[in-house]
Amino acid sequence: MLGIDDPQIWVVYLLCILSAIGCMIYGALKWNTGTEDEDVQ
Repeated sequence: MLGIDDPQIWVVYLLCILSAIGCMIYGALKWNTGTEDEDVQ
């Protein structure tokens, strides 16, 4: 598979991709959330 024979390397690549997807999902869910005191200065 693409010249990478070590399964541990595939696990690392998979975890990196899943981590990036998880960060995008978390960011999309928390996009417009904030404190209610944003107008107070």
